[in-house]
Amino acid sequence: MLPPPPLLLLAPLFLRPLGAVGAQTPNATSEGCQIIHPPWEGGIRYRGLTRDQVKAINVLPVDYEIEYVCRGEREVVGPKVRKCLANGSWTDMDTPSRCVRICSKSYLTLENGKVFLTGGDLPALDGARVDFRCDPDFHLVGSSRSICSQGQWSTPKPHCQVNRTPHSERRAVYIGALFPMSGGWPGGQACQPAVEMALEDVNSRRDILPDYELKLIHHDSKCDPGQATKYLYELLYNDPIKIILMPGCSSVSTLVAEAARMWNLIVLSYGSSSPALSNRQRFPTFFRTHPSATLHNPTRVKLFEKWGWRKIATIQQTTEVFTSTLDDLEERVKEAGIEITFRQSFFSDPAVPVKNLKRQDARIIVGLFYETEARKVFCEVYKERLFGKKYVWFLIGWYADNWFKTYDPSINCTVDEMTEAVEGHITTEIVMLNPANTRSISNMTSQEFVEKLTKRLKRHPEETGGFQEAPLAYDAIWALALALNKTSGGGGRSGVRLEDFNYNNQTITDQIYRAMNSSSFEGVSGHVVFDASGSRMAWTLIEQLQGGSYKKIGYYDSTKDDLSWSKTDKWIGGTPPADQTLVIKTFRFLSQKLFISVSVLSSLGIVLAVVCLSFNIYNSHVRYIQNSQPNLNNLTAVGCSLALAAVFPLGLDGYHIGRNQFPFVCQARLWLLGLGFSLGYGSMFTKIWWVHTVFTKKEEKKEWRKTLEPWKLYSTVGLLVGLDVLTLAVWQIVDPLHRTIETFAKEEPKEDIDVSILPQLEHCSSKKMNTWLGIFYGYKGLLLLLGIFLAYETKSVSTEKINDHRAVGMAIYNVAVLCLITAPVTMILSSQQDAAFAFAALAIVFSSYITLVVLFVPKMRRLITRGEWQSEAQDTMKTGSSTNNNEEEKARLLEKENRELEKVVAEKEERVSELRHQLQSRQQLRSRRHPPTPPDPSGGPARGPPEPPDRLSCDGSRVHLLYK
Repeated sequence: MLPPPPLLLLAPLFLRPLGAVGAQTPNATSEGCQIIHPPWEGGIRYRGLTRDQVKAINVLPVDYEIEYVCRGEREVVGPKVRKCLANGSWTDMDTPSRCVRICSKSYLTLENGKVFLTGGDLPALDGARVDFRCDPDFHLVGSSRSICSQGQWSTPKPHCQVNRTPHSERRAVYIGALFPMSGGWPGGQACQPAVEMALEDVNSRRDILPDYELKLIHHDSKCDPGQATKYLYELLYNDPIKIILMPGCSSVSTLVAEAARMWNLIVLSYGSSSPALSNRQRFPTFFRTHPSATLHNPTRVKLFEKWGWRKIATIQQTTEVFTSTLDDLEERVKEAGIEITFRQSFFSDPAVPVKNLKRQDARIIVGLFYETEARKVFCEVYKERLFGKKYVWFLIGWYADNWFKTYDPSINCTVDEMTEAVEGHITTEIVMLNPANTRSISNMTSQEFVEKLTKRLKRHPEETGGFQEAPLAYDAIWALALALNKTSGGGGRSGVRLEDFNYNNQTITDQIYRAMNSSSFEGVSGHVVFDASGSRMAWTLIEQLQGGSYKKIGYYDSTKDDLSWSKTDKWIGGTPPADQTLVIKTFRFLSQKLFISVSVLSSLGIVLAVVCLSFNIYNSHVRYIQNSQPNLNNLTAVGCSLALAAVFPLGLDGYHIGRNQFPFVCQARLWLLGLGFSLGYGSMFTKIWWVHTVFTKKEEKKEWRKTLEPWKLYSTVGLLVGLDVLTLAVWQIVDPLHRTIETFAKEEPKEDIDVSILPQLEHCSSKKMNTWLGIFYGYKGLLLLLGIFLAYETKSVSTEKINDHRAVGMAIYNVAVLCLITAPVTMILSSQQDAAFAFAALAIVFSSYITLVVLFVPKMRRLITRGEWQSEAQDTMKTGSSTNNNEEEKARLLEKENRELEKVVAEKEERVSELRHQLQSRQQLRSRRHPPTPPDPSGGPARGPPEPPDRLSCDGSRVHLLYK
């Protein structure tokens, strides 16, 4: 048996006290070494042994190794591994193994300096001391010595700060900025003071760009690309050289970023949100502290996942910013396994797209449009009732708080209607001011920054353009300063000279790009970091409209994938709605009342068939029954029983049986009904066919009427049944019946619940069902039509060999009519289970009842009423309806009289033959006695004796009269 895998076994902490573990020498044995217990706050890894095995043994074999491990912030002091020697002792037992607490290892290194450890060895243990020394051109800030005691250093860790160059000797590095002081977005009104404040803070720091001073050259772009082109030309062609450009608006940033690549310039924007600026191929040197509009999308996806939504719909205004944002959302949701099921867009009129959303049953809807279009959209939303507990809308968060209450002459909805339509929607907004009260790299909190900036502004913050974006502009200067500091080496010897930069120096640009791309610091706007496309990664504020006002319900940090949730979200229905109408699949089962009623009728029919069969077998010796071909009648009764038995599987569905049993039920339906029809109708068809064959051509079939060979009738029935068996067998082997599902249109429940009913119906079908039904129905239909024709042709024929053929004809009429009507009707009504079953089952029941009653009841009545149970002297009687009894009696009497006359004629013919023979004999005798008389001399004939009167020759006409 293989040994169990290695397992780390940590023994209880109370096994050994500190100091007694390693010093104890285990007793040696000849078989190995005594087991060692682990030290305090530690354990021993017993290789190849399980926990139960360690508890069960006391001695470990020779050459076995154990390994010491410690918990938490502790290290093993002493041998970490011991080995069992042949003499029964462990290696290095003179040195104990202990788990001791260590001080932080971060104190053993110092950036731009050195650390000297005394009083111990690595790692730093209790009593160890470290001394700090800085490199040349740096000075130490903090204590130069720290002592380790009980896992803690006695003083905070110091740092080495570069020696600041005197202000007069620092070299200037210029920044070219374009601030939109007016125009569509006058963000420069607050962003320019924020940038100036950041430059003052950066230039006052001794550890950032100690040899350089950042200076600003700026112009008013008015958020106009044409105006910006003029000032961009001045910035590029006029001295001094600018090391970086800082535009504001998205339209201006697009112009500047496309041109900057030709001048080897880094572009850093503080107010651009267009997703198009994330194109690295088009804008290879572009960065921005203002997040892209697509930053809303990770938050949306996170919320979709939080609430378990997998299907969403979108509606957008047809503009570049919203189209690119939606394209980005589509890629993100696809990666998260979420599907955008419906995407709508509009230019100015959202009426039709909103109707399409309603038609497509959209539930979770993302709307991307400006504020004025938002009012148009939600007016249509109210008209289409696309709001409430079943719907959730996601909107952009930079609308005014009362945007839905603002008067708008382009819509015809009231404020109350708009308020009702927008209730409960979710907004996402970029966090531009750090909500946490923590200090940034400038040693200011976000609130301190706001207070300082407010004092600097000349107007009220709410009246100052770009006040919300001001923290982004402030952090943009810090991001630039840190990147330049890293590029220049922080004043050290490893960096490059920033004053050597020019528009042809690709090397310095590349280094600034790499430094900017790796930026990561805490700013007043939050954590500043750039993604692969140069866009700022920031927090997103999540709000919900509750009672007409926006409430904060959470924050999302896309850099750390951290969702901070306040659990204050409220839903109209109590819980978040489903992303689609919950479709409940329900099967349409046959009405049980109908099934039971028809089953009772079918059962009674089977009982009737058994009674008729028993009656026919019991009285098979009676002449009257014998002349009706009782064996064929027996087959008819059996066929009716099988057909009636087919009603039971015909009514079985998923209410009674499982999915696995359904194919067997399908087979039972087909075989019972097929064989029942073949036996029942086939035996009646055989009778009527034989009557028609024998009695329609009297001269040719005269001899057939005298004798009837039953085996020919049975062979005909067998041929029909065999043909059905062969057809059904081939069908079930080649293309067997199986369970199929028919799905209907969705139905709304009667209750006001967010579900939809999807009705389904089970069917028995095969791949080529129509082909098989065509073959089957075509063959059976021809038999039915032929049976009707034969029954009509033989309605006046009378024969004693099959005395019930008229009753058979009547049964054939009924069966054929019911089958020819029911077959197409049931195919049309196949989707209505109750109607289809009622037509099919009742047709089977009625045709079987009619057949049994017409064939057998008259026979029972005849035998019972006339007492012919034991009589065989009675002449053959015909069966049929009571209205034909008189005619049959007359025909019987005429036939009897005709037979008597035939006997008389035969006797007369025999008498005439005898008379002729006697006359001929007498003539011969007379000629011998009386020779011929000579002719009369007068020339007349010879006269003989006269004939007696009674010997006159017979007149043939009299004989002929006898035959009439």
